[in-house]
Amino acid sequence: MSDSILKQIADLGRLPARDLQDRWRELHGSEPPGYNRTFLTKRLAYRLQELAHGGLSDTTRSQMADVLRVAKLNEDGAIGGNGRQGKRDRDLPTAGTRLVREWNGRRYEVTVLVKGFEFEGRRYRSLTAITKAITGTHWNGRAFFGLRPPNGGERAR
Repeated sequence: MSDSILKQIADLGRLPARDLQDRWRELHGSEPPGYNRTFLTKRLAYRLQELAHGGLSDTTRSQMADVLRVAKLNEDGAIGGNGRQGKRDRDLPTAGTRLVREWNGRRYEVTVLVKGFEFEGRRYRSLTAITKAITGTHWNGRAFFGLRPPNGGERAR
């Protein structure tokens, strides 16, 4: 890693998805999660900085684990803390992820929550409900926000 950390981070945005996945394997020693490109890029940028400058202290990690345990959540924010999630949850990005969509000249942002979503200060149970609030008609919420192709097929990872 002869390039500066800043250059490596800047280069992440230009890498094809397969190269991002390879970089994940190199930096994390595991298979990359199936989340979107933005998620991978941000996590890789964090990992590069962590390796160069150090990560969270053991005390901070312990405090974070305590908070998750008390809230009965796993590391991904899934309820139950046992690492198992239902199909619906497994297909969604991690809690805290922001989904952004421009539609009819306006930018819309939705935050993924542990249970549901937040849009314009209000909680929703589904992306489809948010999409209906935005468009006034029924659309598939996952397709609208780019989590699934409109034809219902598998999203490229």
